[in-house]
Amino acid sequence: MLYIALIVSFFSSIIITPIVKRFALKIGATDQPNERKVHTSVMPRLGGLAIFLSFIIGIILFYPNPGDYWPILVGGTIIILTGILDDIFTISAKYKLLGQIIAALVTVLGGIQIEFVTIWQDERIYFEFFAIPITIIWIVAITNAINLIDGLDGLAAGVSSIALFTISVIAITRGDILIAFLGLVMLGSTVGFLVYNFYPAKIFMGDTGSLFLGYMISVVSVLGLYKEVTIVSLIIPIIILGIPIMDTTFAIIRRIVQGRPLSSPDKFHLHHCIIRLGFTHRQTVIMIYALSILFSVIAIVLTRSTLWGSISILVSLLILVELIVEITGVISDQYRPILNLIGWKK
Repeated sequence: MLYIALIVSFFSSIIITPIVKRFALKIGATDQPNERKVHTSVMPRLGGLAIFLSFIIGIILFYPNPGDYWPILVGGTIIILTGILDDIFTISAKYKLLGQIIAALVTVLGGIQIEFVTIWQDERIYFEFFAIPITIIWIVAITNAINLIDGLDGLAAGVSSIALFTISVIAITRGDILIAFLGLVMLGSTVGFLVYNFYPAKIFMGDTGSLFLGYMISVVSVLGLYKEVTIVSLIIPIIILGIPIMDTTFAIIRRIVQGRPLSSPDKFHLHHCIIRLGFTHRQTVIMIYALSILFSVIAIVLTRSTLWGSISILVSLLILVELIVEITGVISDQYRPILNLIGWKK
């Protein structure tokens, strides 16, 4: 049934996306080109609505018991409405953040929380009241990480698909049927949309899509990967989402150092930097896909490793990240403000 749900969601998305495209053009939900953006023509956005509708079709047909996932459904609907408002009217960053916090709060109060972490064997630290703010911060952070990486055709949809596939595989191996189901339905809906969103894109997902994908990935990872929370399992979703998390972290540091608002846009995200190295649009997206797959494979291996094996993998991962950043030259752009402050020259 899991794989049938995946296939149905995939074809639902393929059918619904062109309808959403026509609707976006009709109501004026379009993305205008400017000096910061890569595309040079007016593009319909709101494509995330097709992902959401395909997801709803999948859960209604194959998992019609809303009692198991109603907080996710309500929170996801709030996120979708926030994204739709932004795609049509371009609302301010503070209102988008407010919508994310409300969605996260509904989800957390519905019972989806990071309640404790296991330090060693049966030694646990319970977060108690702090479980609520910690989980809200996680949901909002990952939601924005996916939102910020949505800068090239097919980039956010592809990276999200890789993350959803990885989470689903881990959930299946652990017997977590609900998490696997939610992950696979989201995967089918996202890949179906990617058919129209990969370079050259016919439609953008807009904030409707990037916010919804980020929200769902964050919630499903909390629901599944934190079921038995240890220090290592706490790191697994961070590794799976390594690329968007790193890109967001660099962006926050860059803007703080430059004294600019955290929500201010720029052209120094990872994909912009790779393009400036001389790679094409398509090559850049595929390169970031490859890095995301590598991180996901590492995450899967980590779930099967011993404690010392996990430590070795994490150390190797840090070295690998450093090598990738140095070889590509991304550090020159990403850390330029900080490097200038300390007088470092490359």
